[in-house]
Amino acid sequence: MLSLSKQSRNFFKLNCFSVTQIAKMSATSVTFPIINETYQQPTGLFINNEFVSAKSGKTFDVNTPIDESLICKVQQADAEDVEIAVQAASKAYKTWRFTPPNERGRYLNKLADLMDEKRDLLAKIESLDNGKALHCAKFDVNLVIEYFRYCAGYCDKIDGRTITTDVEHFTYTRKEPLGVCGAITPWNFPLLMFAWKIGPALATGNTIILKPASATPLSNLFTCTLIKEAGIPAGVVNVVPGSGRGCGNSILQHPKIKKVAFTGSTEVGKTVMKECANSIKKVTLELGGKSPNIVFKDCNVEQTIQNLITGIFFNGGEVCCAGSRIYIEATDEKWYTEFLTKFKETVEKLKIGNPFEEGVFQGAQTTPDQFQTVLDYITAANESSLKLLTGGKRIGNKGYFVEPTIFYDVPQNSKLTQEEIFGPVAVVLPFKSTEELIEKANDSDFGLGSGIHTEDFNKAIWVSERLEAGSVWINTYNDFHPAAPFGGYKESGIGREMGIEAFDNYTQTKLVRARVNKPAF
Repeated sequence: MLSLSKQSRNFFKLNCFSVTQIAKMSATSVTFPIINETYQQPTGLFINNEFVSAKSGKTFDVNTPIDESLICKVQQADAEDVEIAVQAASKAYKTWRFTPPNERGRYLNKLADLMDEKRDLLAKIESLDNGKALHCAKFDVNLVIEYFRYCAGYCDKIDGRTITTDVEHFTYTRKEPLGVCGAITPWNFPLLMFAWKIGPALATGNTIILKPASATPLSNLFTCTLIKEAGIPAGVVNVVPGSGRGCGNSILQHPKIKKVAFTGSTEVGKTVMKECANSIKKVTLELGGKSPNIVFKDCNVEQTIQNLITGIFFNGGEVCCAGSRIYIEATDEKWYTEFLTKFKETVEKLKIGNPFEEGVFQGAQTTPDQFQTVLDYITAANESSLKLLTGGKRIGNKGYFVEPTIFYDVPQNSKLTQEEIFGPVAVVLPFKSTEELIEKANDSDFGLGSGIHTEDFNKAIWVSERLEAGSVWINTYNDFHPAAPFGGYKESGIGREMGIEAFDNYTQTKLVRARVNKPAF
């Protein structure tokens, strides 16, 4: 049991939500394919610690990309439901902001413990809903748990500072929460993006309303059962699945929502900024990418090939920082050709298929639209007579499966080089000088991730300082840690996820300056 202060016990007494809602929702029984295990999936909106029906009564289908079959129907939130969630979050904020930081930390640690107990189930839900390979989902869940624990440990370390100005004043700052926050998350990492928004918001004393992607709401809704079990007070976390137009825009435009965190495409991110402008919100954006992954001739070849595979084919290539532009040193044509051959042979050994099959590395693309987009890029590459190293085809006729695909000797100005594909498609571009490499690597509107593979550490650091990217991985890729900040340069975003930098996104600074008069002695 958590040991709560009198202040927090009073919270429970006061937080009897008075806004009318319609009937509480029951869960739907869902069975995982192949392993035939069953679990209970909540399908309601999670508002004020209860699963409830949408005011409109509307639902939407959630299908699995594995075989395109229906998993369940989920309640569809719109503006009315967002309004109810805002009222709940606003009421909760009045007390949650003053809950002692160590108590907020205990709540988050309890949530992490409960997720740890359910980690296998959470990973299976993620794979079923998103289509990703089970090993990818397990990676996500582990990082989610560790990130909640990181946020829990940081709750009582969000400090202001004292400022020495003169002997006649006492001047200090406080880091204070913003209020009710909104979050809109994508379908490629449903649970991970949930944690990246919820964790720092709660740690800093904010309440939150989160809209998950309509394609993948299930792991978020299931985690809400654990939020309630952890004792996190009603109204602190609210999850409202719905459309971008009906639900998402209501979050962006609501005057009582003081901050919006968005993860998604750059084009939609621009719209988010515009919609938030009318009510002057704090906005953070984690957007698209077209990241360079650089291979020097002096690299560890076996390790580098594995890093390239992780960089582009992990999560089916549906990674905003995917290393999809692979620059390989070609000063030695023999070495370059041999490297490509080994790369091709290794990629062709990867198992693609149902995430619940043993040994699957790459699962399905998540949505039918994105699946078709990937195929369209491959068609465009073939029509442009780009050289195909491997892949390039759909797998099967049911589900959204695409072969890991690599084109090589691709021009810098190619559509496949310049545009984010968001799928298992990479382009290889040779380079012969470091100056040429730097110019080409930075020739992009994006600036999210990058990779460097070399045994020469001085070279790696020299190149890293010249890359226009928010993250540079050296002899590794897609290598995340809760304490390491993640975010983009240029059109890849504003603000940072994880690390101490994330907490700045959810706080504002108050100055207190007091005149100190000389006392009468």
